Amino acid sequence: MSAYDALAASYDGLMADGAYRRRAAFLERRLRKSPIPVETVLDLACGTGTIACLLAEKGYAVIATDSSGEMLTQAAAKAAVLDRPPLFLHQAMPRLRLARPADAVVSTLDSLNYLTAERDLKETFRRVRRWLKPGGLFLFDVNTPYKLRRMDGQLYMDETEDSVCVWRTFFSEKKQICTYQVDLFHLRPDGAWDRSFEEHRERAWSEEFLRKELLAAGFSGLRLTGDLTDKPPGPSEDRWQFEAR
Repeated sequence: MSAYDALAASYDGLMADGAYRRRAAFLERRLRKSPIPVETVLDLACGTGTIACLLAEKGYAVIATDSSGEMLTQAAAKAAVLDRPPLFLHQAMPRLRLARPADAVVSTLDSLNYLTAERDLKETFRRVRRWLKPGGLFLFDVNTPYKLRRMDGQLYMDETEDSVCVWRTFFSEKKQICTYQVDLFHLRPDGAWDRSFEEHRERAWSEEFLRKELLAAGFSGLRLTGDLTDKPPGPSEDRWQFEAR
């Protein structure tokens, strides 16, 4: 199965440690310092829409895209209670296309690591630049090579009352790709368990490569910090936060 087809319905419960409100607050602090006023925000690869909904609650007009129809189904259900819900679009990152440019673009929780081919990352940067107003901010985070390399050979388990998720991770030094093999067990109403399998792959992008491709796509004012902080990242940082203008 493709990434997140089976995991979508259980994702929010399993990923409760995502600190979404802290992340949304961090993004809003950055957006307040934007060189241009921010009214419209694009959430690129929005997943189940938690960040998109939190930004919408803060008063932004939010457009949210994702390549997984199943994740967008969860996102739309979550947003139904909002007065001004995000506009959800079924789009892959390298195929981004909007009706009009946004004032800012955000992408969270290592979505860009899922772009494992250089051409797809380059095209995504190019398209974000195309659909971002002049002076607008592009804020995104990535899992660091340090983190992905450290995950080689690890086994993780997340569980809720009705689901169990087992992650096995392998890192290829040659390809700089971390593969997550995911077994998901979901409890049925009759007491039996359904099992699904997915495979996720994340590319370990270097700081130097990301900076080079952002500049090549037409961005400037690059800034790199640790996760949810304004301080420079340390050598053992798990997540980098990039800002580009």
